[in-house]
Amino acid sequence: MKSINAEEWRKFIESAQTDIIIPGKEEAKAKLKQVLVDTIKKQIPDKKFGVLFSGGVDSTTIALMCKQLGADFTCYSIGFREGDISEPQDVVFAKKLAKQLDLNLKAEIYDLKGVEKLVRNTVQLLGKQDVVTAGVGAVVYAGLGLAKKDGITAMFSGLGSEELFAGYQRHELAYDVQEECWTGLFKMYERDLTRDLPLGKHFSIDVLVPFLEYDVIKTAMTIPASFKLTRDNNKMILREVAAELGVPDEVAFRKKKAAQYGSNFDKAIKKLAKKAGFAYKSDYLNTLLKR
Repeated sequence: MKSINAEEWRKFIESAQTDIIIPGKEEAKAKLKQVLVDTIKKQIPDKKFGVLFSGGVDSTTIALMCKQLGADFTCYSIGFREGDISEPQDVVFAKKLAKQLDLNLKAEIYDLKGVEKLVRNTVQLLGKQDVVTAGVGAVVYAGLGLAKKDGITAMFSGLGSEELFAGYQRHELAYDVQEECWTGLFKMYERDLTRDLPLGKHFSIDVLVPFLEYDVIKTAMTIPASFKLTRDNNKMILREVAAELGVPDEVAFRKKKAAQYGSNFDKAIKKLAKKAGFAYKSDYLNTLLKR
């Protein structure tokens, strides 16, 4: 996604708003599958690229479609491990899927010192010290940094699917799930795009976000909330489409933790805060802006 400002993002989402609802589930799945394939095919660069790969349904669907389309790419998975901290789930699943789906994977595990540097660089680059931005941003920073060393200039990201397909707890609690999805999409500029786009620019890497392309948003938001959020799971229609495309059920229907948790980076930030004498992660992160 190219650079965009807040007003342009607001107008973009407004232009995608629709009252049309696809009543049939099979029709909705067929349309979603087709628009995802078409969008990713259109976005695939003409030279080798990367995929930010967490082993979740979003990034795995993107990677698998790129694989099926015969593209040349590398998946990048990031995690933290040290001492009594177990191997991060994102990396565990990424490695497993790389073998199952024959994907080219580069997985990097950082120690506490490594994460400290990543977090500091992320916070100072973005000028933001909130815990979510620092945790998620440091993972993205690390992935982009690895890709940069490989000469990658474009990287696919699964950003946006949570808002489109009701993937957050707030969707489960919402009175009107579709309205909450739209609200989340509008808020993505300040919460997500002001994090990922500047990071991409820093590394001279174009961050490709197929879930935030106009046709995907338009299609996803014509799908009834009852097809997205069920008693069994969230993002259900996307999970079913992913499974039909060939994503293993174990991944397609797995509830994955957010990037800062699945990578263990949140645990690393907690350790760094404690090491620096702070009871709260936010207090520690705030000191990084002052250096």
